[in-house]
Amino acid sequence: MSRYSLAALLCTLTVAGAANAAVLKESNLATADAQQLAAATVAACQAKGYNVSAAVVDRAGLLKAFARADNAGPHTIEASRAKAFTSASTKAPTLAVMETAQKNPGAANLSDIPGFLLLGGGVPVKAGDSVIGAIGVAGAPGGHLDAQCADEVLAANAALFQ
Repeated sequence: MSRYSLAALLCTLTVAGAANAAVLKESNLATADAQQLAAATVAACQAKGYNVSAAVVDRAGLLKAFARADNAGPHTIEASRAKAFTSASTKAPTLAVMETAQKNPGAANLSDIPGFLLLGGGVPVKAGDSVIGAIGVAGAPGGHLDAQCADEVLAANAALFQ
């Protein structure tokens, strides 16, 4: 076999191997569902007397929907988006991530990751065991209260993600 034939054979095998690479299939949050979740989260918090902003991101942490109560503070806009991003990125509630960072010195530098906000109020949106997005809420008098609004809305809309 000549050098050129061997080289051609190796190139063919390499290309054939790349062609057989697995194609990932991922679920994601639909825009209409994201809008519904954002509006419902603001309404749930308003019913408790909290003026909040709610951001909903997709599985990659990119903003899909946003809603803000009339009297929510301007800081709640970016805080809600950052909480949603942190939750989608870590695939965990931000309250749990914050507590881990406080208790574990090895995780304390999580707050140094650009875009992360280690405060309660970010909650993952799941379809089965897969995280398909997250809700971030900011403006209630405590991150645990922000998270409660998001948790209530996710429970009420669980049928969307079956």
